[in-house]
Amino acid sequence: MSRVNSSERLILFTRYPEPGKTKTRLIPLLGPHGAANLQKQMTEHVIARTGGFVSDRRIDMEVRYEGGNQGLMAEWLGGHISYRSQGRGDIGTRMAQAFSQAFRQGKKQVVIVGSDCPGINEATVRSAFDLLAQFDLVLGPANDGGYYLIGLRQEESKLFEDIRWGTAEVGARTLAIANQLGLRWVEVEPLNDVDRAEDIEVWENEAARKEDPSHPAISIIIPTLNEAENLAATLASTESRIDLEIIVVDGGSSDGTTEVAKSFGVRLLTTAAGRARQVNAGGLAARGDVLFFLHGDTRLPRGYEWYVLDVMGKSGVAAGAFTLGIDGSDFGFRIIEMLANFRSRVFQMPYGDQGIFLSGELFRDLGGFPDMVLMEDFVFMKRLRKRGKIALLPVAVNTSARRWRSLGILKTTLINQAVLLGYFLGINPERLARLYKKSKLRD
Repeated sequence: MSRVNSSERLILFTRYPEPGKTKTRLIPLLGPHGAANLQKQMTEHVIARTGGFVSDRRIDMEVRYEGGNQGLMAEWLGGHISYRSQGRGDIGTRMAQAFSQAFRQGKKQVVIVGSDCPGINEATVRSAFDLLAQFDLVLGPANDGGYYLIGLRQEESKLFEDIRWGTAEVGARTLAIANQLGLRWVEVEPLNDVDRAEDIEVWENEAARKEDPSHPAISIIIPTLNEAENLAATLASTESRIDLEIIVVDGGSSDGTTEVAKSFGVRLLTTAAGRARQVNAGGLAARGDVLFFLHGDTRLPRGYEWYVLDVMGKSGVAAGAFTLGIDGSDFGFRIIEMLANFRSRVFQMPYGDQGIFLSGELFRDLGGFPDMVLMEDFVFMKRLRKRGKIALLPVAVNTSARRWRSLGILKTTLINQAVLLGYFLGINPERLARLYKKSKLRD
Protein backbone atom coordinates (compact mmCIF):
# COMPACT_ATOMS: atom_id res chain seq x y z
CA MET A 1 0.00 0.00 0.00
CA SER A 2 1.08 3.61 -0.40
CA ARG A 3 2.29 5.00 2.89
CA VAL A 4 -0.14 7.30 4.68
CA ASN A 5 1.39 10.56 5.81
CA SER A 6 0.67 9.96 9.48
CA SER A 7 2.63 10.09 12.71
CA GLU A 8 0.48 7.25 14.02
CA ARG A 9 0.72 3.54 13.25
CA LEU A 10 -1.60 0.68 14.09
CA ILE A 11 0.09 -2.74 13.96
CA LEU A 12 -1.89 -5.99 13.90
CA PHE A 13 -0.08 -9.15 15.00
CA THR A 14 -1.53 -12.26 13.38
CA ARG A 15 -0.64 -15.56 11.73
CA TYR A 16 -1.28 -16.83 8.23
CA PRO A 17 -4.17 -19.33 8.58
CA GLU A 18 -2.41 -22.52 7.47
CA PRO A 19 -4.21 -25.67 8.69
CA GLY A 20 -2.33 -27.48 11.43
CA LYS A 21 -0.09 -24.49 12.25
CA THR A 22 -2.50 -22.02 13.78
CA LYS A 23 -4.81 -22.08 16.80
CA THR A 24 -3.32 -25.46 17.65
CA ARG A 25 -5.02 -25.59 21.07
CA LEU A 26 -8.37 -25.52 19.26
CA ILE A 27 -7.56 -28.30 16.79
CA PRO A 28 -8.97 -31.06 19.06
CA LEU A 29 -12.31 -29.22 19.01
CA LEU A 30 -12.40 -27.69 15.51
CA GLY A 31 -9.95 -29.77 13.52
CA PRO A 32 -6.95 -28.25 11.69
CA HIS A 33 -9.02 -26.61 8.95
CA GLY A 34 -11.64 -25.34 11.42
CA ALA A 35 -8.98 -23.83 13.69
CA ALA A 36 -7.28 -22.17 10.71
CA ASN A 37 -10.61 -20.81 9.50
CA LEU A 38 -11.25 -19.32 12.95
CA GLN A 39 -7.88 -17.56 12.81
CA LYS A 40 -8.80 -16.25 9.36
CA GLN A 41 -12.21 -14.98 10.50
CA MET A 42 -10.89 -13.29 13.65
CA THR A 43 -8.16 -11.45 11.76
CA GLU A 44 -10.64 -10.22 9.17
CA HIS A 45 -13.01 -9.26 12.00
CA VAL A 46 -10.45 -7.00 13.70
CA ILE A 47 -9.46 -5.36 10.41
CA ALA A 48 -13.10 -4.72 9.53
CA ARG A 49 -13.91 -3.33 12.98
CA THR A 50 -10.94 -0.91 12.97
CA GLY A 51 -10.93 -0.04 9.26
CA GLY A 52 -13.23 2.97 9.53
CA PHE A 53 -11.04 4.62 12.14
CA VAL A 54 -7.85 3.87 10.20
CA SER A 55 -9.34 5.42 7.07
CA ASP A 56 -10.91 8.47 8.74
CA ARG A 57 -7.81 9.35 10.75
CA ARG A 58 -5.44 8.35 7.93
CA ILE A 59 -3.51 6.03 10.23
CA ASP A 60 -0.60 4.05 8.86
CA MET A 61 -1.64 0.40 9.27
CA GLU A 62 0.73 -2.54 9.20
CA VAL A 63 0.09 -6.28 9.57
CA ARG A 64 2.91 -8.29 11.15
CA TYR A 65 2.51 -11.97 10.37
CA GLU A 66 3.89 -15.40 11.20
CA GLY A 67 3.80 -18.15 8.57
CA GLY A 68 3.07 -17.55 4.93
CA ASN A 69 4.74 -14.68 3.07
CA GLN A 70 3.90 -11.20 1.80
CA GLY A 71 2.33 -12.57 -1.38
CA LEU A 72 0.02 -14.93 0.49
CA MET A 73 -0.91 -12.19 2.99
CA ALA A 74 -1.76 -9.73 0.21
CA GLU A 75 -3.77 -12.39 -1.61
CA TRP A 76 -5.69 -13.01 1.61
CA LEU A 77 -6.24 -9.50 3.01
CA GLY A 78 -5.65 -7.30 -0.03
CA GLY A 79 -2.92 -5.04 -1.32
CA HIS A 80 -4.08 -1.95 0.58
CA ILE A 81 -2.24 -3.01 3.76
CA SER A 82 1.48 -3.07 4.50
CA TYR A 83 2.83 -6.51 5.46
CA ARG A 84 5.96 -7.43 7.36
CA SER A 85 7.14 -10.67 8.96
CA GLN A 86 7.20 -10.61 12.76
CA GLY A 87 10.75 -11.91 12.69
CA ARG A 88 12.41 -14.21 15.17
CA GLY A 89 12.39 -14.44 18.96
CA ASP A 90 9.65 -14.60 21.54
CA ILE A 91 6.56 -12.40 21.30
CA GLY A 92 8.20 -9.73 23.46
CA THR A 93 11.24 -9.51 21.18
CA ARG A 94 8.99 -9.28 18.12
CA MET A 95 6.84 -6.51 19.60
CA ALA A 96 9.93 -4.58 20.70
CA GLN A 97 11.27 -4.78 17.15
CA ALA A 98 7.97 -3.60 15.70
CA PHE A 99 7.93 -0.56 17.97
CA SER A 100 11.60 0.19 17.35
CA GLN A 101 11.22 0.13 13.57
CA ALA A 102 8.10 2.31 13.70
CA PHE A 103 9.75 4.97 15.85
CA ARG A 104 12.88 4.93 13.67
CA GLN A 105 10.57 5.65 10.73
CA GLY A 106 9.32 8.80 12.46
CA LYS A 107 6.12 7.54 14.07
CA LYS A 108 5.08 9.36 17.25
CA GLN A 109 2.29 7.10 18.48
CA VAL A 110 2.25 3.35 17.86
CA VAL A 111 -0.36 0.80 18.94
CA ILE A 112 -0.08 -2.97 18.59
CA VAL A 113 -3.17 -5.19 18.80
CA GLY A 114 -3.57 -8.94 18.48
CA SER A 115 -6.03 -10.84 16.31
CA ASP A 116 -7.06 -13.18 19.14
CA CYS A 117 -9.36 -10.67 20.83
CA PRO A 118 -12.60 -10.18 18.87
CA GLY A 119 -13.81 -7.45 21.25
CA ILE A 120 -11.37 -4.97 19.67
CA ASN A 121 -13.23 -2.33 17.66
CA GLU A 122 -12.98 1.23 16.42
CA ALA A 123 -13.61 2.71 19.88
CA THR A 124 -10.83 0.54 21.33
CA VAL A 125 -8.11 1.81 19.04
CA ARG A 126 -9.42 5.37 18.97
CA SER A 127 -9.22 5.51 22.77
CA ALA A 128 -5.69 4.10 22.71
CA PHE A 129 -4.38 6.74 20.32
CA ASP A 130 -6.21 9.56 22.12
CA LEU A 131 -4.82 8.43 25.47
CA LEU A 132 -1.28 8.49 24.09
CA ALA A 133 -1.62 12.27 23.98
CA GLN A 134 -1.03 12.26 27.76
CA PHE A 135 0.18 8.78 28.69
CA ASP A 136 3.46 7.04 27.83
CA LEU A 137 1.91 3.57 27.90
CA VAL A 138 -1.61 2.36 27.12
CA LEU A 139 -2.33 -1.26 27.96
CA GLY A 140 -5.42 -3.30 27.08
CA PRO A 141 -5.51 -6.14 29.62
CA ALA A 142 -6.83 -9.55 28.65
CA ASN A 143 -8.78 -11.44 31.26
CA ASP A 144 -6.26 -14.28 31.16
CA GLY A 145 -3.54 -12.00 32.59
CA GLY A 146 -1.89 -10.98 29.32
CA TYR A 147 -2.78 -8.04 27.13
CA TYR A 148 -4.47 -7.58 23.77
CA LEU A 149 -3.26 -4.03 23.11
CA ILE A 150 -0.17 -2.01 23.90
CA GLY A 151 0.51 1.57 22.83
CA LEU A 152 3.65 3.66 23.22
CA ARG A 153 4.85 7.10 22.18
CA GLN A 154 8.55 6.30 22.38
CA GLU A 155 10.74 3.22 22.32
CA GLU A 156 10.71 1.35 25.65
CA SER A 157 12.51 -1.94 25.02
CA LYS A 158 12.76 -2.81 28.75
CA LEU A 159 8.98 -3.29 28.82
CA PHE A 160 9.50 -6.54 26.92
CA GLU A 161 12.39 -7.96 28.94
CA ASP A 162 12.35 -10.42 31.85
CA ILE A 163 8.73 -11.47 31.26
CA ARG A 164 7.39 -15.03 31.22
CA TRP A 165 5.28 -14.77 28.06
CA GLY A 166 2.15 -16.84 27.89
CA THR A 167 1.57 -16.74 31.65
CA ALA A 168 -1.00 -14.92 33.78
CA GLU A 169 1.66 -12.53 35.10
CA VAL A 170 2.40 -10.75 31.81
CA GLY A 171 0.17 -7.72 32.34
CA ALA A 172 1.08 -7.17 35.98
CA ARG A 173 4.79 -7.60 35.26
CA THR A 174 4.59 -5.09 32.39
CA LEU A 175 3.04 -2.47 34.67
CA ALA A 176 5.63 -3.17 37.36
CA ILE A 177 8.38 -2.46 34.81
CA ALA A 178 6.52 0.66 33.67
CA ASN A 179 6.51 1.93 37.27
CA GLN A 180 10.25 1.24 37.56
CA LEU A 181 10.81 3.25 34.37
CA GLY A 182 8.66 6.12 35.66
CA LEU A 183 6.18 5.84 32.79
CA ARG A 184 2.70 7.36 32.92
CA TRP A 185 0.41 4.44 32.15
CA VAL A 186 -3.27 3.67 31.84
CA GLU A 187 -5.12 0.37 31.50
CA VAL A 188 -8.26 0.40 29.37
CA GLU A 189 -11.11 -2.06 29.83
CA PRO A 190 -10.25 -5.79 29.91
CA LEU A 191 -11.37 -8.10 27.10
CA ASN A 192 -11.33 -11.83 26.46
CA ASP A 193 -8.90 -13.67 24.19
CA VAL A 194 -9.98 -16.72 22.19
CA ASP A 195 -7.40 -19.45 22.74
CA ARG A 196 -9.22 -22.41 24.29
CA ALA A 197 -12.36 -24.42 23.66
CA GLU A 198 -14.25 -22.57 26.40
CA ASP A 199 -13.49 -19.26 24.64
CA ILE A 200 -15.42 -20.09 21.47
CA GLU A 201 -18.55 -18.50 22.92
CA VAL A 202 -16.66 -15.20 23.18
CA TRP A 203 -16.01 -15.30 19.45
CA GLU A 204 -19.56 -16.28 18.58
CA ASN A 205 -21.01 -13.43 20.66
CA GLU A 206 -18.67 -10.81 19.22
CA ALA A 207 -19.10 -12.03 15.64
CA ALA A 208 -22.87 -11.69 16.01
CA ARG A 209 -22.68 -8.26 17.62
CA LYS A 210 -23.55 -5.33 15.40
CA GLU A 211 -21.39 -2.26 15.65
CA ASP A 212 -23.21 0.83 16.90
CA PRO A 213 -21.68 3.85 15.16
CA SER A 214 -23.67 6.33 17.27
CA HIS A 215 -22.05 8.30 20.07
CA PRO A 216 -23.63 8.45 23.52
CA ALA A 217 -25.13 11.80 24.41
CA ILE A 218 -23.21 11.93 27.71
CA SER A 219 -20.12 10.21 29.09
CA ILE A 220 -19.93 10.27 32.89
CA ILE A 221 -16.35 9.99 34.16
CA ILE A 222 -15.86 9.00 37.81
CA PRO A 223 -12.33 8.95 39.30
CA THR A 224 -12.09 6.62 42.30
CA LEU A 225 -9.69 5.63 45.03
CA ASN A 226 -11.10 3.39 47.76
CA GLU A 227 -14.69 4.46 47.14
CA ALA A 228 -16.40 1.10 47.73
CA GLU A 229 -18.56 2.56 50.49
CA ASN A 230 -20.07 5.29 48.28
CA LEU A 231 -19.66 4.20 44.67
CA ALA A 232 -22.72 1.95 44.44
CA ALA A 233 -25.03 4.82 45.41
CA THR A 234 -23.30 7.15 42.97
CA LEU A 235 -23.59 4.68 40.09
CA ALA A 236 -27.21 3.93 40.94
CA SER A 237 -27.97 7.67 40.68
CA THR A 238 -26.65 7.80 37.09
CA GLU A 239 -29.56 5.70 35.81
CA SER A 240 -30.99 7.30 32.69
CA ARG A 241 -33.30 6.69 29.75
CA ILE A 242 -30.95 8.31 27.26
CA ASP A 243 -27.86 6.82 25.63
CA LEU A 244 -24.87 7.38 27.88
CA GLU A 245 -21.70 5.64 29.02
CA ILE A 246 -20.25 5.44 32.51
CA ILE A 247 -16.47 5.30 32.90
CA VAL A 248 -14.88 4.59 36.27
CA VAL A 249 -11.17 5.42 36.36
CA ASP A 250 -9.62 3.76 39.38
CA GLY A 251 -6.35 4.88 40.94
CA GLY A 252 -5.40 1.58 42.58
CA SER A 253 -8.14 0.91 45.14
CA SER A 254 -7.68 -1.86 47.70
CA ASP A 255 -11.18 -1.88 49.20
CA GLY A 256 -13.29 -3.52 46.50
CA THR A 257 -14.06 -0.37 44.51
CA THR A 258 -13.31 -2.06 41.20
CA GLU A 259 -15.59 -4.98 42.06
CA VAL A 260 -18.43 -2.52 42.70
CA ALA A 261 -17.76 -0.87 39.33
CA LYS A 262 -17.73 -4.22 37.54
CA SER A 263 -21.02 -5.23 39.15
CA PHE A 264 -22.66 -2.23 37.46
CA GLY A 265 -21.21 -3.16 34.06
CA VAL A 266 -19.48 0.18 33.51
CA ARG A 267 -16.28 0.79 31.56
CA LEU A 268 -13.37 0.40 33.97
CA LEU A 269 -9.99 2.02 33.39
CA THR A 270 -7.02 1.91 35.77
CA THR A 271 -4.07 4.22 36.20
CA ALA A 272 -1.79 5.50 38.96
CA ALA A 273 -3.57 7.58 41.59
CA GLY A 274 -4.00 11.29 40.93
CA ARG A 275 -7.34 12.94 40.25
CA ALA A 276 -6.14 14.99 37.26
CA ARG A 277 -4.52 11.95 35.67
CA GLN A 278 -7.63 9.85 36.27
CA VAL A 279 -10.19 12.32 34.91
CA ASN A 280 -8.03 13.00 31.87
CA ALA A 281 -7.78 9.27 31.17
CA GLY A 282 -11.56 8.99 31.31
CA GLY A 283 -12.12 12.09 29.23
CA LEU A 284 -9.74 10.98 26.48
CA ALA A 285 -11.27 7.49 26.36
CA ALA A 286 -14.87 8.75 26.38
CA ARG A 287 -17.13 8.55 23.32
CA GLY A 288 -19.81 11.00 24.46
CA ASP A 289 -20.55 14.38 22.97
CA VAL A 290 -20.77 15.80 26.52
CA LEU A 291 -18.29 14.84 29.24
CA PHE A 292 -19.58 14.90 32.81
CA PHE A 293 -16.96 14.63 35.58
CA LEU A 294 -18.42 13.30 38.81
CA HIS A 295 -16.84 12.42 42.15
CA GLY A 296 -17.29 8.88 43.43
CA ASP A 297 -19.13 10.05 46.56
CA THR A 298 -21.60 12.39 44.82
CA ARG A 299 -25.16 11.36 43.96
CA LEU A 300 -27.11 12.90 41.11
CA PRO A 301 -30.68 14.24 41.22
CA ARG A 302 -33.44 12.62 39.19
CA GLY A 303 -33.56 13.90 35.62
CA TYR A 304 -29.99 15.21 35.79
CA GLU A 305 -29.36 14.32 32.15
CA TRP A 306 -32.05 16.65 30.84
CA TYR A 307 -30.62 19.57 32.82
CA VAL A 308 -27.16 18.85 31.40
CA LEU A 309 -28.32 18.58 27.79
CA ASP A 310 -30.49 21.69 28.12
CA VAL A 311 -27.59 23.80 29.37
CA MET A 312 -25.16 22.45 26.77
CA GLY A 313 -27.61 23.40 24.04
CA LYS A 314 -27.50 27.09 24.96
CA SER A 315 -25.37 29.59 23.07
CA GLY A 316 -22.37 31.07 24.87
CA VAL A 317 -22.15 28.34 27.51
CA ALA A 318 -18.74 26.72 27.87
CA ALA A 319 -19.54 24.41 30.76
CA GLY A 320 -21.86 23.84 33.67
CA ALA A 321 -22.16 22.39 37.13
CA PHE A 322 -24.82 21.56 39.70
CA THR A 323 -25.63 23.40 42.89
CA LEU A 324 -23.73 21.91 45.83
CA GLY A 325 -25.64 19.87 48.38
CA ILE A 326 -23.94 18.17 51.33
CA ASP A 327 -25.29 14.99 52.86
CA GLY A 328 -25.65 16.11 56.48
CA SER A 329 -28.04 17.95 58.75
CA ASP A 330 -25.50 20.15 60.58
CA PHE A 331 -26.16 23.87 60.22
CA GLY A 332 -22.50 24.35 59.27
CA PHE A 333 -23.10 22.38 56.08
CA ARG A 334 -25.79 24.83 55.05
CA ILE A 335 -23.30 27.68 55.42
CA ILE A 336 -20.72 25.83 53.30
CA GLU A 337 -23.36 25.17 50.64
CA MET A 338 -24.40 28.80 50.62
CA LEU A 339 -20.85 30.09 50.25
CA ALA A 340 -19.92 27.51 47.60
CA ASN A 341 -23.01 28.24 45.53
CA PHE A 342 -22.45 31.99 45.86
CA ARG A 343 -18.90 31.52 44.57
CA SER A 344 -20.15 29.35 41.72
CA ARG A 345 -22.93 31.73 40.70
CA VAL A 346 -21.15 35.06 41.04
CA PHE A 347 -17.56 34.15 40.17
CA GLN A 348 -18.44 31.16 37.93
CA MET A 349 -16.04 28.89 39.84
CA PRO A 350 -17.74 25.60 40.71
CA TYR A 351 -15.49 22.79 41.97
CA GLY A 352 -15.36 19.11 41.13
CA ASP A 353 -17.71 17.99 43.92
CA GLN A 354 -20.52 19.83 42.11
CA GLY A 355 -20.19 17.77 38.92
CA ILE A 356 -18.57 19.62 36.02
CA PHE A 357 -19.71 19.06 32.44
CA LEU A 358 -18.61 20.38 29.06
CA SER A 359 -18.35 19.26 25.46
CA GLY A 360 -15.80 16.60 24.59
CA GLU A 361 -14.49 18.86 21.83
CA LEU A 362 -13.72 21.70 24.26
CA PHE A 363 -12.16 19.29 26.76
CA ARG A 364 -9.71 18.06 24.14
CA ASP A 365 -9.08 21.57 22.84
CA LEU A 366 -8.04 22.67 26.34
CA GLY A 367 -5.81 19.63 26.77
CA GLY A 368 -7.87 18.31 29.67
CA PHE A 369 -7.32 19.14 33.32
CA PRO A 370 -3.87 20.51 34.22
CA ASP A 371 -1.51 17.82 35.48
CA MET A 372 -1.45 19.03 39.08
CA VAL A 373 -1.58 17.13 42.37
CA LEU A 374 -3.95 19.73 43.82
CA MET A 375 -6.18 22.57 42.58
CA GLU A 376 -6.66 20.97 39.15
CA ASP A 377 -10.38 21.76 39.03
CA PHE A 378 -9.78 25.38 40.14
CA VAL A 379 -7.25 26.00 37.36
CA PHE A 380 -9.40 24.17 34.82
CA MET A 381 -12.42 26.34 35.61
CA LYS A 382 -10.30 29.48 35.21
CA ARG A 383 -9.41 28.31 31.70
CA LEU A 384 -13.03 27.45 30.93
CA ARG A 385 -14.26 30.91 31.93
CA LYS A 386 -12.25 32.35 29.04
CA ARG A 387 -14.26 30.21 26.62
CA GLY A 388 -17.75 31.21 27.73
CA LYS A 389 -20.26 31.21 30.55
CA ILE A 390 -20.16 28.62 33.34
CA ALA A 391 -23.78 27.77 34.06
CA LEU A 392 -24.92 26.77 37.57
CA LEU A 393 -27.94 24.48 37.54
CA PRO A 394 -30.74 25.21 40.03
CA VAL A 395 -30.85 21.60 41.27
CA ALA A 396 -28.33 20.12 43.68
CA VAL A 397 -26.14 17.06 43.72
CA ASN A 398 -25.77 15.27 47.06
CA THR A 399 -22.13 15.03 48.12
CA SER A 400 -20.84 13.00 51.06
CA ALA A 401 -19.99 15.01 54.18
CA ARG A 402 -17.17 12.64 55.16
CA ARG A 403 -14.26 15.03 54.52
CA TRP A 404 -15.85 17.70 56.67
CA ARG A 405 -16.79 15.20 59.37
CA SER A 406 -13.30 13.64 59.55
CA LEU A 407 -11.57 16.90 60.55
CA GLY A 408 -14.47 19.07 61.56
CA ILE A 409 -16.30 21.66 59.48
CA LEU A 410 -14.26 24.66 60.64
CA LYS A 411 -10.85 23.02 60.34
CA THR A 412 -11.64 21.57 56.89
CA THR A 413 -12.82 24.96 55.64
CA LEU A 414 -9.74 26.73 57.01
CA ILE A 415 -7.41 24.16 55.41
CA ASN A 416 -9.16 24.55 52.05
CA GLN A 417 -8.90 28.33 52.18
CA ALA A 418 -5.25 28.15 53.24
CA VAL A 419 -4.49 25.95 50.22
CA LEU A 420 -6.26 28.43 47.95
CA LEU A 421 -4.30 31.34 49.47
CA GLY A 422 -1.05 29.39 49.06
CA TYR A 423 -1.82 28.85 45.39
CA PHE A 424 -2.37 32.59 44.83
CA LEU A 425 0.88 33.32 46.68
CA GLY A 426 2.71 31.12 44.20
CA ILE A 427 3.53 28.17 46.46
CA ASN A 428 4.35 25.08 44.43
CA PRO A 429 1.25 22.83 44.15
CA GLU A 430 3.30 19.75 45.08
CA ARG A 431 4.35 21.44 48.32
CA LEU A 432 0.76 22.50 48.94
CA ALA A 433 -0.35 18.90 48.44
CA ARG A 434 2.20 17.67 51.00
CA LEU A 435 1.07 20.31 53.51
CA TYR A 436 -2.57 19.45 52.83
CA LYS A 437 -1.95 15.75 53.42
CA LYS A 438 0.09 16.43 56.56
CA SER A 439 -2.63 18.68 58.00
CA LYS A 440 -5.19 15.86 57.60
CA LEU A 441 -2.91 13.25 59.17
CA ARG A 442 -2.30 15.39 62.27
CA ASP A 443 -5.93 15.27 63.26
